[in-house]
Amino acid sequence: MKNIFKHLTIGRVLTYFFLIIGALIMVFPFYWMITGAFKTSLEIQMFPPQWIPSSFSFDNFKEALEKAPFATYFINSVIAMVSSVTLCTITTILGAFAFSKLNFPGRHIIFGLLLGLMMVPFEMIVITNYRTIIDWGIYNTLLALIIPFTSSIFYMYILKGFFDSIPDSLYQAARVDGCSNWKYLWRVMVPIAKPSLVTIILLNAIASWNSFLWPMLAVVDRELRTLPFGLYAFVSEGGAKTELMMAASTIIVIPMIILFIFARKQIVNGVARGGIKG
Repeated sequence: MKNIFKHLTIGRVLTYFFLIIGALIMVFPFYWMITGAFKTSLEIQMFPPQWIPSSFSFDNFKEALEKAPFATYFINSVIAMVSSVTLCTITTILGAFAFSKLNFPGRHIIFGLLLGLMMVPFEMIVITNYRTIIDWGIYNTLLALIIPFTSSIFYMYILKGFFDSIPDSLYQAARVDGCSNWKYLWRVMVPIAKPSLVTIILLNAIASWNSFLWPMLAVVDRELRTLPFGLYAFVSEGGAKTELMMAASTIIVIPMIILFIFARKQIVNGVARGGIKG
């Protein structure tokens, strides 16, 4: 028994040791970004590096806000995020319900083909999306930032897994009582699926907020840039001052860090519950 307890203790110590190392590796870039936002131009170029700023001045933040219209970028990011998240949530709910509870020919085959699309990286369909927004006449508009992100197979897969865990007898009983599919979906399924829906909304919001490649291709006017694309342009226009870039990056990242800190349990629980049937 002593040997077993000893091995368990050593194993647990090693587990926590590697977890701490991994956590430090993950946190270090954020620490370097935030501390770099308070450093002077001389301090940020020092070698060996200076780990703590000599003074925590907000001058870099003020200068960064003056050099680029981050208020406009912020509004554009919020509009694109809220619109895409709202539309994607609606299409996800409808698609997940159809594949989970409705019987139609080829349901499993179609869903399997859609799952196969998850293996196609976004970079491979950029050209197709780019041609589409040009053909539709919405290039260089906020609609171009929203339309390509109005649906997601991944989120549909998560929600379908949750819908599958709800007994079919509940659906059949509601149908016998005269409840329509539409009413059953919004009055029964959606309230029950709130944990998964919260996860989908949070993950989608973070992905939309951090989107960089597509806004860089879809819009040209400075007034239509989102925060990540605005940061890239700001670096070019501002002479690539590292301390200002760190300050601007901190302004952009902090809202998502706060959101993730308060919503991390909902994200983990929603994904876990969505992927387990029963």
